[in-house]
Amino acid sequence: MILALMFVAMVAMILINVPIGIALAIAALLGQTAFHGVDSLLSLGIEMYRGATGFALISIPMFVLAGALMNAGGISRRLIAFVAAMIGFVRGGLAMVNIGVSLFFAEISGSAVADVAALGSVMIPEMKKRGYSAPFAAAVTSSSASLAIIIPPSIPMILYAVSANASVEQLFVAGLVPGLMGGLGLMGVAYLFARRYDFPVEKAFNLHDLRTTFVDALPALMLPVIILGGIFTGLVTATEAAGLAVLASVIIGLWYRDFDIGQLRIAMIDGGLQTAVVMILVAASVLMGDLLTVSRVPQELAQSMIELTDNKYLILLILNVFFLVIGFFLHSAAAIILVVPIIVPLIEAVGINPVHFGLIVTLNLAIGQQTPPVASVLITSCSIAKADIWETTKVNLPFIGVLVTVLMICTYVPAIPMFLVDLFYGP
Repeated sequence: MILALMFVAMVAMILINVPIGIALAIAALLGQTAFHGVDSLLSLGIEMYRGATGFALISIPMFVLAGALMNAGGISRRLIAFVAAMIGFVRGGLAMVNIGVSLFFAEISGSAVADVAALGSVMIPEMKKRGYSAPFAAAVTSSSASLAIIIPPSIPMILYAVSANASVEQLFVAGLVPGLMGGLGLMGVAYLFARRYDFPVEKAFNLHDLRTTFVDALPALMLPVIILGGIFTGLVTATEAAGLAVLASVIIGLWYRDFDIGQLRIAMIDGGLQTAVVMILVAASVLMGDLLTVSRVPQELAQSMIELTDNKYLILLILNVFFLVIGFFLHSAAAIILVVPIIVPLIEAVGINPVHFGLIVTLNLAIGQQTPPVASVLITSCSIAKADIWETTKVNLPFIGVLVTVLMICTYVPAIPMFLVDLFYGP
């Protein structure tokens, strides 16, 4: 009964625009007081601090900072030039360039919002100049930006790993193949749009331009090698790789001698605010996690679900639908922190690999970033493109369909995303 009242109080606070992290913390404080008395509140500050300072969480602000450095140091512009020289000759090539650059940027920032904010401000105005409609430009930018939380490194994967006590490194490895599948699928849809609406070819293929832009972008192309190579070979942890990404971004930016200090300052402030929001959520989730442990809600939920069915594929279908629905209403960080600790006992009971399930959760939340009313990434893209969100959503449906297809493949053919994990870490 107390837990039900806590949930109602939390939802009521969210409905009156209290930030989710604050609402979660207040509800948890009320529950702690009801279960354990006022004296139990004395140590809660220490518990919240402990929860928000885990070693894996240190990588979040560093990956955000690396993305800011990449954009301010001229790295993004050189990547765009290289990808344009490589695939700009295809009809609708600028849309594919947008997707291709997102694949590169995703391997540094780990944040879809950072991706769409950094690249959208460059790519969307350019696409509109070339005759692409504002809704199409916004849809391509938004859907491709969500690859940033599928391709490693991924901030939602880090949060999932902390919540589910799973391996961050294995989650990163598992996300590589689905991310590439998603990128190729989005390019295929963009090409079909280009053929249908006769979008322009940017320029004829020129080997000299390709070679020149490749040489210019080569230092930038080393960033994914440093991050992913270090993680895949086991030389560094995900947190250490984040530190290397920051250091490498600084060195490459200085090499280019192209730092925009004003842009860097704005990006760092925005990144700091994003990190603060996430850390408040994490700290508040510690309090709620303690209550759930005492009340045994996760274990009772798992038992109830198993009594309904013990078929893990049917359970995965139910959980997919569940996460798709909550993705309509919650940001990815909030959804992970609120829901994953409750679900973990269930997936353990039916024998679902927590790394595999973490990838499924991440894919669901990537789709949630594209589906109103919350749709944080879509809204950011629409604001840059000055496009109506509902018109953009109509255009975005085929791109969302690609992400749903990748989700279904990864859910029911786990060998596809997990074979690299088995290769590097053993079955």
